[in-house]
Amino acid sequence: MALDAHEHLEHAEHAAHANDPFISLVSITIAVLAVLAALTSSLETFESAGAIIAANRAVLLQDQATDQWSLYEAKSIKKNLYAVAADSSAAHAQDYLKKSKAEGADGDVAGADAKKLEGAREEQIKLSEVHEGRHHRLTIGATLLEMGIALSTIAIVTKKRWPWYTAGALGGLGEVIAALTYLL
Repeated sequence: MALDAHEHLEHAEHAAHANDPFISLVSITIAVLAVLAALTSSLETFESAGAIIAANRAVLLQDQATDQWSLYEAKSIKKNLYAVAADSSAAHAQDYLKKSKAEGADGDVAGADAKKLEGAREEQIKLSEVHEGRHHRLTIGATLLEMGIALSTIAIVTKKRWPWYTAGALGGLGEVIAALTYLL
């Protein structure tokens, strides 16, 4: 926002001292739109942070899944080496088969863990996309509210009603978009 909510309020109070009912109404409109814009911008920041956090979690989960797949591959190689050793050495065949079976079981666990981590990664990616979509809609809502504030200021300067009506429409549309962000 170009001006903070309190600065808009100061402008509105200054204009209200002119004792013109129209200017008073427009000043109140500016104050309301400024509060709504500040709230919408805060929510926009929250959603942006949520998108970044979820995306970071997805990256960490993918790293963990990659580690588990590496463990799976290592266990698979060991399993096969012990199986080959069991085939080539009758003296220790039982020990090697036992170790081959244990490595295979450990590899299966590592593979299952990797799949779970990849599933969790996908959930975080979807969550990040939800937050990102909300962020975009809130950005549009906040922009429309700020445009409403600017047009309200024009209404005060020109003492014409059409900018004030347009400001109300833009502000209302901005708040509807912001509210629908969480309802849809």
